[in-house]
Amino acid sequence: DRRREVLAAGSPIQPIIKDVGEIYSRLLDHRPVIQGEIRYFVKEFEEKRGLRELRVLENLKNTIFETNEHVLPKCEQAMHDNLSEAFKRLQAANDMIHRVQEREHEERKLQVDKLVAREEKRIAHWEEFMKEQQNKRAEVDEEHRKAMERLKEQYSEMEKELAKYVAF
Repeated sequence: DRRREVLAAGSPIQPIIKDVGEIYSRLLDHRPVIQGEIRYFVKEFEEKRGLRELRVLENLKNTIFETNEHVLPKCEQAMHDNLSEAFKRLQAANDMIHRVQEREHEERKLQVDKLVAREEKRIAHWEEFMKEQQNKRAEVDEEHRKAMERLKEQYSEMEKELAKYVAF
């Protein structure tokens, strides 16, 4: 590079090199333009947007303060009151359900007791019925035995009489 500068310093090419450098910087070197645009953007952003952001943050701070100081305690109190009332209602409903369950349990127990009593009564009737049937069977068997004896006696008498007639 120094050799070129030394050679170009004393020669008529120097104005041409200077012109080429200017053309290059204007056409191809965009750094100065971009830096200017960046400075302009930052300046506009800080001036216009900065105050607006500050106002938005201040409004948010006020809203949060108001919420913490006023709205939140009211909400907590309303929630506490409503939850207390709901809890009382739930306890009352739970007590009612418990009483209903106790009544149903007692009714079931009574029904089971009635069923057991009926079953015992039915078993007693059945046993009595079976005893009666055995007694009746015994009576019928006795009558049958007596009838068989009578018939045997009758047939033996008939045989005796028949034996009298056969001897003739």
